[in-house]
Amino acid sequence: MAKLAFLGLGVMGFPMARHLVETGHDVTVYNRTSAKAKKFAAEFKSQMADSPGEAAIGADIVFACVGDDPDIKQITIGERGAFAAMKPNSILVDHTTASAKVARELADAADEKNLYFIDAPVSGGQLGAENGKLTIMCGGQKEIFEKAQPIMACYGAKITWMGPAGSGQLTKMVNQICIAGLLQGLSEALNFGQKAGLEMERALDVIAGGAAQSWQMENRGTTMLANEFDFGFAVDWMRKDLNICIEEAAKNGAELPITAIISQLYGRLSNQGFGRNDTSSLIRLLKER
Repeated sequence: MAKLAFLGLGVMGFPMARHLVETGHDVTVYNRTSAKAKKFAAEFKSQMADSPGEAAIGADIVFACVGDDPDIKQITIGERGAFAAMKPNSILVDHTTASAKVARELADAADEKNLYFIDAPVSGGQLGAENGKLTIMCGGQKEIFEKAQPIMACYGAKITWMGPAGSGQLTKMVNQICIAGLLQGLSEALNFGQKAGLEMERALDVIAGGAAQSWQMENRGTTMLANEFDFGFAVDWMRKDLNICIEEAAKNGAELPITAIISQLYGRLSNQGFGRNDTSSLIRLLKER
């Protein structure tokens, strides 16, 4: 069993850290708002720390799952950050969905301190984290990935090395582009079917057996019909992720015309007060017409 630290106990980080404890690892936790860390420590009989650096002392692997680029930089290279406290040859695995640029920067910063960095964004949402069934896409040195992979398996069902630093984040961008397009297509299809007078739950059952089938259809189709959006991956998080995709596309020359439109649609939802709704709430914009 390894000595670990987990930084960030949000809707994803909390269950991920729980799986590590339940597997028998020695886990010290840190969260920006200490109430969550106190709750976790009390519930799972773990140690909590007052700073990322304190949590990282003596850890073989430090895991992080925070909000965005500034957050991951703050807890690694910021004041009282993890990098200054980690022991030589230890590993930081970052599950934050962030830019490939910051992943490469932190990999370089880790190397300067004789540390290792793996960018490892996840897919599967809160339910995947709770059930230990996340998909994890990783960038960094392959031999370092192979050392961390067995521990990530505590909460990951599919864990794949994609290439050098930043490759995990680039793969997550591909994932988010796909999801955004699927959800807009599903929203349009459901709205069309309802306006055409079809019994849409039956229609969903029919088409789910054919080429239109997707995870989004199976897991979000009926809730979209019922206007239920109080769960899952939030609109504001997807806006952040799609902005990262669009910025990266501007660098590599890829065209993202549909993604850019959907990003604007998510902006409308957020401005209407639906920023904490699930991403499937795109259908709201069609139903309001």
